[in-house]
Amino acid sequence: MSTRTRILEAAAALLADSPIADVSTRAVCEAAGVGAPALYRQFGDKEGLLSAVVDYGFEQYLSVKRAAKPSADPVRDLRAGWDSHIAFAVDHPSYYRLMYSPAVRTPPETAAEAHRLLVATLERCAAAGRLRVSPETAAQMIMAANVGMALMLVSRTDTYDPEVSSRLRDAVHAQVLTPASKGEKPAVGKTDRRSLAAALCTMLREPAPETFSAAEVTLFREWLTRLSDAPAHD
Repeated sequence: MSTRTRILEAAAALLADSPIADVSTRAVCEAAGVGAPALYRQFGDKEGLLSAVVDYGFEQYLSVKRAAKPSADPVRDLRAGWDSHIAFAVDHPSYYRLMYSPAVRTPPETAAEAHRLLVATLERCAAAGRLRVSPETAAQMIMAANVGMALMLVSRTDTYDPEVSSRLRDAVHAQVLTPASKGEKPAVGKTDRRSLAAALCTMLREPAPETFSAAEVTLFREWLTRLSDAPAHD
């Protein structure tokens, strides 16, 4: 294990046990078995160290996401993505608590990549006629529930049953996905305006169709996003 990795893991472990989400560089050096010059040479200062710890945690998380191969069923991939998120949190509680700590005011680029990967899966669901809201709205709903569930599992281990995760996953997915017809085929009815709008919006991704200008496609996507996110009774 490299000196940098030892320092990162020591800092993450100490921060996870800190009631005030803070830790001294001296304590990190002692836990990692290195001198202060080594820490400052690697990270510059304490703020640089904390930012690196968060980024390192997200990189570990993304290594799992990047390795996942899309299947022919985007809904199955969506469920698997929820479960892998929970599994990472349970297996790496120190990193996970820090990754989503309120003390982290500026999420790293890796956090944005994680969001984009989720949106990409949801766009596949929309293209298959299985999404009842826009991919961005669905991503926000799913991520909020997924992170909340994971934090409860790693912070309240004696209170929350891991089986609750599957129930919450299915409940949230039921709100953003349309029911599948027999045989798990896409079920897009003639009056299912929201799922149709979400599917068409996904089809209008760049590059723009030659029939329309880029500005027209942007406007169409805005209208379709409004339709897909509109309340069901509208």
